[in-house]
Amino acid sequence: MAEQVALVIAGIPGGLLLLLLLIGVSCCLWKRFGATFTYEELPGTGVPSSVQWDKLCPLGARTQTSRPPGMLFVVPPSLQSQDWMALSSRVWAQVPQDPRPAPELLPHATGSNLGDACVVGTINPELYKFPGDKSETNFPEGCLGRLWFSVEYQQEVERLLVGLIKAQRLQAPSESCSPLVKLHLLPDERRFLQSKTRRRTSSPQFDEHFIFQVSSKSVTQRVLRFLVYHVDRQRKHQLLGQVLFPLKEILERDGQCIIWRDLEAESLEVQPPSEFGDLQFCLSYSDCLNLLTVVVLRAKGLWLQEDASFVSVFVKVSLINHNKFVKCKKTSAVLGSADPVYNETFSFRADPTELDTASLRLTVLQSVEGDKSHELGRVMVGPYMYTRGKELEHWNEMLSKPKELVRRWHELCHTTEP
Repeated sequence: MAEQVALVIAGIPGGLLLLLLLIGVSCCLWKRFGATFTYEELPGTGVPSSVQWDKLCPLGARTQTSRPPGMLFVVPPSLQSQDWMALSSRVWAQVPQDPRPAPELLPHATGSNLGDACVVGTINPELYKFPGDKSETNFPEGCLGRLWFSVEYQQEVERLLVGLIKAQRLQAPSESCSPLVKLHLLPDERRFLQSKTRRRTSSPQFDEHFIFQVSSKSVTQRVLRFLVYHVDRQRKHQLLGQVLFPLKEILERDGQCIIWRDLEAESLEVQPPSEFGDLQFCLSYSDCLNLLTVVVLRAKGLWLQEDASFVSVFVKVSLINHNKFVKCKKTSAVLGSADPVYNETFSFRADPTELDTASLRLTVLQSVEGDKSHELGRVMVGPYMYTRGKELEHWNEMLSKPKELVRRWHELCHTTEP
């Protein structure tokens, strides 16, 4: 009995191995015969000969995507745009192409006229050069330097984009030059943007970008000013020159434009103060809107009352017609300064027919105790009926340049009249 049990136990593993072997052989045979049946050719459907193929598919009706029935593949979509031709062996071959590569696939030559490669996001002036461009070679005698910049106005968002590119041949007071540039959007002289200082170079490369917010209504009346300074070892700024660019010029151009200008010496308007001080302001007249605009910029050399405990200075702007006051407006008061800066704009309604009889009076006043004020000086500008000299020239220049801001300094005069 024990021997029979031992034989049964020993035969179980052998039976399992035999069963696994039969299963494996069955699977192999199934795969082999199944593949053969799948690709068995049906009766009466043999591959046509080349003559039969030409009859079934004429040459004019063949397309790049058609294929003989005996071919088990089609041309990939990426190669369907190329030309193919049929051979007698029913194999399609590609028509030989021009061995010259497409121009867009050619690498850029290192000696091309597009200039050297530049860092992404910077301005490459070489891209904007013309064959006859001599901006970097022809410098007039006595030139203070030359500045390159780009200007673009985005009217949708009312933004002015200014790119400071480079400068060349700056005339520094010492052997080494460390320039920087300040950007003002006139008539606002109080606020400015400033570039980084470039050390020990008279031909600096800036590649800096600045953004000003300017309304579309006033963009034609603004002037972009670049002041180029040399920074000495004591970090003092010495003015080398300036560039003035009226923004009305960018409206005549499309997109971004690269511009270069020679530096000009600072205006000779900065002179020693007169007896009662001087006042600087701008005048502009728009014949479309019938608006007379006055921009009070600053004053200098004012004679303040020393015994006054509280010093504040303001300017009153009055429109007068036929010796009658039409309207008066005042600037904000500046505390404790004999050279106050205002940069405030006032507009008056005036018809073109009234300009021959109208005038403007600007009075500088110092506040004293209470509501009283002491007059420090005044200036009047207007037509020939009321003014002469510089005041008349300023008025006539305003009329000859509509929609432009005409800026000038004027001496204050003292009078006892109310």
